[in-house]
Amino acid sequence: MTIEDIQNEIVDEFSMFEDWEERYQYMIDLGKTLPLIDEKYKTEDHIIRGCQSKVWVHAKMEEDKIDFTADSDAIITKGIIAILIRVFSNQNPKAIIEANTDFIDKIGLKEHLSPTRANGLVSMIKQLKMYAIAYQTQLN
Repeated sequence: MTIEDIQNEIVDEFSMFEDWEERYQYMIDLGKTLPLIDEKYKTEDHIIRGCQSKVWVHAKMEEDKIDFTADSDAIITKGIIAILIRVFSNQNPKAIIEANTDFIDKIGLKEHLSPTRANGLVSMIKQLKMYAIAYQTQLN
């Protein structure tokens, strides 16, 4: 699936819920399915700066596609990173770099987060794209 296909799927899933309480619960459930980061990567080097909660991300490239794993010490934040990893994992670096993230506005996520969580969301996207830039550089 392309990044856009996955984003459209997420928009469809979120549209099934009546209110934000149900959407938050869905995000918490998504966080429980997150491919967990190996404990050895839960270090300062892998923390995403700019997040109120602790969020660790690790990336590795296999066959020109980036595989992300992550974890967070907060359940909502864990759900947010789970959504982003679902979108960007197993994609090639160029696709990640070029991807827009309009789907976040379509599901109304940013407007339903506190300002600090919204900043954290931006930091998460930035970090995932930075990994993609680093791996793209290796491919060139």
